Amino acid sequence: MTKLSLLTLSAAVLCAQDGVKPFVGRWDFNVTTTDGRTYPQWMEVVDKPGDPQIRIQPRGGAVRPAVAAAVEGSHLLITVAAQPEVKWDLTASGNKLSGVQKTAEAVSAQLAAVRAPELKRAAPKAWTTPESLFNGKDLTGWEPIGDPSKSHWVASGGQLVNEDRGANIKTTRKFDDFKLHIEFNCPDHCNSGIYLRGRYEIQVGTEGGSQPSHEMGAVYGYIPAAVEMPMKVGEWQTFDITLVGRTVTVVRNGVTIHNHVELPGITGGALDSNEGESGPFFLQGDHTGGLKYRNITVSIPKNGRG
Repeated sequence: MTKLSLLTLSAAVLCAQDGVKPFVGRWDFNVTTTDGRTYPQWMEVVDKPGDPQIRIQPRGGAVRPAVAAAVEGSHLLITVAAQPEVKWDLTASGNKLSGVQKTAEAVSAQLAAVRAPELKRAAPKAWTTPESLFNGKDLTGWEPIGDPSKSHWVASGGQLVNEDRGANIKTTRKFDDFKLHIEFNCPDHCNSGIYLRGRYEIQVGTEGGSQPSHEMGAVYGYIPAAVEMPMKVGEWQTFDITLVGRTVTVVRNGVTIHNHVELPGITGGALDSNEGESGPFFLQGDHTGGLKYRNITVSIPKNGRG
């Protein structure tokens, strides 16, 4: 299966083409529910004459096409999900969007979005000497995400081990551009991920499903690994990941599986949608246990963008 396609909206459904133009582009959302919870989402609107396209990254899971959409006056009305029915009513003002989310016709959240930054910049001319992010002895420099009582991460034998399904874990430091080296060991049917800046997931898993964009090395939901490789269940493997702006290169076990690929937007499970800011590394531990990581090092640009 290739990268998830965008929803094709006929001109009859998405009418008033000029009304689409203020919404065209990529948008970083903050969703605030009626009970006060907040979480990030993302949307892209592509204006192709007579054939606009919309896709949305929900709070969790993979990016997906909108179910339906229409322009009514200055409002873009989107059906985000069918069961239960979730709808967005958005208006545009310059580089911002605002609106409401309705679930089964009742207002369930307020929506606010800003235009996603392009993050186009040249690769640094030099990098710092790699430094360790995990000392192999304890969790210094790391902290669980959410309820600490649900964390099953421990330092054991020089390894960062998730003993059971529970909390995710993140670095206390934040990074902008970087080179990350990390070694990992997955049991059979494991499901984890390495989040870059806390927003972009590189999939770690051995489930061997039918969707390459959800499998080992993929930019989750968006871009499958360019090279198909053995799962290597229970064996130590490596990722070497370079992120500059929103351009990523990923080398798995010495083989380049993403070569200067553009990250379209945040992936499911992102900590926030503040794409222009630095962020932590985080390792997913809320799907399965048994994951092991070790030899985690990072280099940052000598010009200071770290």
